[in-house]
Amino acid sequence: MELLYASCVGLLVTCGVFLILRARTFPVVLGLTMLSYAVNLFLFSSGRLALNKAAVLGHAEAYADPLPQALVLTAIVIGFAMTAFVVILAIRGRADLGNDHVNGQETSKNKTKGKA
Repeated sequence: MELLYASCVGLLVTCGVFLILRARTFPVVLGLTMLSYAVNLFLFSSGRLALNKAAVLGHAEAYADPLPQALVLTAIVIGFAMTAFVVILAIRGRADLGNDHVNGQETSKNKTKGKA
């Protein structure tokens, strides 16, 4: 189970980094979201992966650690707010600049492609 979990985190990080390196703003936003999901999964795994453990102290000998769960819940809320903020910035940048490139300028390859 740990190998599957670690490979899922690695796949999310790989896809996130790949999308962050794109030239358009929407893939960059998706890449940041995937990276935040990977960090959330990593934080959640720090509470140790275990089955059939009590979530409340005093009901069983072994219990789940609530701190990583609280950290992940907080990170999900903050990540959603930051994603909404970055999407609004991307929409505003597209409206002001007329394109959705990260640096605000189209490459020469795209300029010649659009004229032909």
